[in-house]
Amino acid sequence: MTSSKSIEALALTASLPGGSAQSATAANPVHYRYEQVDNVKVFYREAGDPKAPTVLLLHGFAASSFMFRDLIPELADRYHVIAPDLPAFGFTEAPARGEYAYTFNQLARTLGQFTEQLKLHNYALVVHDYGAPVGWRLAVTHPERVTAIISQNGNAYEEGLGESWAPIQRYWHEPTQHNRNALDDFPTPASIKWQYFEGVVDKSSVSPDGYTLEGLQILRPGVADIQLDLVLDYASNVAMYPTFQQYFREYQPPLLAVWGKNDPFFLPAGAEAWKRDLPNADIRFYDTGHFALETHGKEIIPAIREFLDKNID
Repeated sequence: MTSSKSIEALALTASLPGGSAQSATAANPVHYRYEQVDNVKVFYREAGDPKAPTVLLLHGFAASSFMFRDLIPELADRYHVIAPDLPAFGFTEAPARGEYAYTFNQLARTLGQFTEQLKLHNYALVVHDYGAPVGWRLAVTHPERVTAIISQNGNAYEEGLGESWAPIQRYWHEPTQHNRNALDDFPTPASIKWQYFEGVVDKSSVSPDGYTLEGLQILRPGVADIQLDLVLDYASNVAMYPTFQQYFREYQPPLLAVWGKNDPFFLPAGAEAWKRDLPNADIRFYDTGHFALETHGKEIIPAIREFLDKNID
């Protein structure tokens, strides 16, 4: 069985991207830290001046803060960038199943306490996939703290749920062992690799680092069951969509959606739906899949930077 230390060694020795990203990393070094939050030891990446405006990056499944490896140094010259690994992801050290409630409410409580301990009083949110409902909960709880939102395939509308959710929705409606067993192929290295490749036009543009690291993570004892617990609890996010949408309508946060239009899980309609509640939302689509930053970082990262520079003081 692959240990967490071997996974960390792989991640920290993964090759740096070339060109300007490598230069940005040298100019704005990333620090790798841990913060104890109750019974969770949260791993996070930090870069930039702590006195600068904060950008909080929340990854999704199947990923970790590693997915933001190119984005972090490109923001750190002007922003204080914080990218934690959620419990049961990456290098965050969390209790075993049964000793910690692996629900989205609990993930949000842990991350909320994490922001309190780091004294992150205001921040822009960059969210992806599972990071979105965690971020939406943080925003609903403390709307005054969220200065702007960037969503990379992080959904908040039922229109965004693709057909790939069908077996998961059956599990929501009938949480039987049979329906859980039907999802056994979801938390596997093969399924994770498929998620990185599906909808990508040029498969050679997908670095093997991300899906290999996450494939090793899912093989750790108990992790697959935890992920199936989170899949079941994802229904709680859909139930809260009206609450999240009310937050958007009431507080009108500046929002940029950078969306892989071929994502099998979160459809373009989910991004377009923001226009109902946020008429000034900036919605951009890219010809790629769920992990748009992996294939279209050269286009998306400047768009994120431009958006933040325009909307964050």
